[in-house]
Amino acid sequence: MTEFSKRLTSLRESKGWSKTLVAKQIGLSSMQTYANWEYGRTEPDLEMINKLANVFNVTTDYLLNGNKNKVPEPVDLDEAIDGAMSFDGQPVTEHDRKVMKSLWKAYLASKD
Repeated sequence: MTEFSKRLTSLRESKGWSKTLVAKQIGLSSMQTYANWEYGRTEPDLEMINKLANVFNVTTDYLLNGNKNKVPEPVDLDEAIDGAMSFDGQPVTEHDRKVMKSLWKAYLASKD
């Protein structure tokens, strides 16, 4: 087994899913194709790697390289703006933060 196939197997088993279920979720007509990936006999193409990452809620980097950072945690926009120290090499002032927040609020309000 390759490291990639071990990760696939581990992810599937951690969810309690069958190979057949995963194959159906990513649009394969044959479970055998997916099983061959887990056995390390063949590897999926990039389109299937993307689908697998979505199904397992991990990054493609995790599937391919084992990077432990699965899916980045969402960051609240207020927190991100408040935590901004610089942008494009320039310091972000308190005034800049207020302007950014008001722009986002106006943009979101206009979407309704």
